[in-house]
Amino acid sequence: MKSDRITRVNELIRRELATQVYRVVREPDFDPAELTFTRVETAVDLRTARVCVSIRGDAARREQVMGLLRRHRVDFQHALRDHVVLRYTPHLHFTLDLSIEKGQQVLEILDALALPEDGGGDGSPDVGA
Repeated sequence: MKSDRITRVNELIRRELATQVYRVVREPDFDPAELTFTRVETAVDLRTARVCVSIRGDAARREQVMGLLRRHRVDFQHALRDHVVLRYTPHLHFTLDLSIEKGQQVLEILDALALPEDGGGDGSPDVGA
């Protein structure tokens, strides 16, 4: 039962962070559409939460956006405190999530391995002879 509650809390925090990113980070060179909060892993005691973030762009841009998120960490925590009712407001730790990028690389490799057409016509393998 506890894991179900933590799962719901994780999803609630993830959704609230996605909503608040438009309000909290108001920098001229920041586009909220370039980042995705992929998942949140909250400790059982609700004191800390690791927020995994996927960011489009090159490595330098990723580091720049991660710096913005870390700089506005307290603002995100205040927004959580004001909009989500929890016993404790978790201390947020932002980490970069590269799983979407790795998945995209796998899809590109699979596309490059497309089977050439053999011209057999009916799609059945040649057997015998």
